[in-house]
Amino acid sequence: MTGRDADANADAGGDLDWLSLDDDEEVVWAGGPDRRTLVPTFAIGIPLSIVLIGLVVIASEYLRVTNTHYVVTTRALYRKTGVLSRDVKRIEHEKVQDISYGQSALGTRFGYGTVEISTAGGAGVEMAFKSVPDPKGVQQRISEQVDRNRNPDRGERAAGRPSEDVLDEILAELRAIRQAVEKRPADRSARETSETSESGRTDGQRTNGQRTDGRTDGRTDDARPADRRTYEYDEDESV
Repeated sequence: MTGRDADANADAGGDLDWLSLDDDEEVVWAGGPDRRTLVPTFAIGIPLSIVLIGLVVIASEYLRVTNTHYVVTTRALYRKTGVLSRDVKRIEHEKVQDISYGQSALGTRFGYGTVEISTAGGAGVEMAFKSVPDPKGVQQRISEQVDRNRNPDRGERAAGRPSEDVLDEILAELRAIRQAVEKRPADRSARETSETSESGRTDGQRTNGQRTDGRTDGRTDDARPADRRTYEYDEDESV
């Protein structure tokens, strides 16, 4: 965040002397309720100002709005309320579980709304930035800071490199995954082909062995009658 942005946030959030930050903590966004939320109060209070009640209603609401401040830093969320007294609430990013925003009919028309923050283990909404301008943008800033605190390494890498480099790295990883997935069926098919070839060679060797045995047995059978005839011839001669 530049110095100009910090000054603009400080102006939007009013005097931040009530805010106590750590050494490595910086203000990312500061603001308060949109002044246009006072329009309904003026619409009701001006007619009642005849009996002085309207002036009290207008003054109290004006002081409430102008003395309410919201701050988003790199470490936590802050809400300061109170006119005569001061009430400051702080929620660290690590405890944030859910961030949502809503807009009424007037808020949608004039561009303000309420951002609600829930924490882990908390009962419902723990903190609300009421009637802030651009509630969607505020929600996104809070989400970015929460993600960076939960994953500091990823936040530093994303902040230190252009978005195109990050996209190129993601695409390279996807290509590698795709190649690995496509390679597995090919390897499996090659293994099956190799196993089939080895099985065929084994069966062929067995068949050749059986044929060899058959030829050997034939030759043996042929030799036996020759021996028998020789024996008979010897007997005749002896007679």
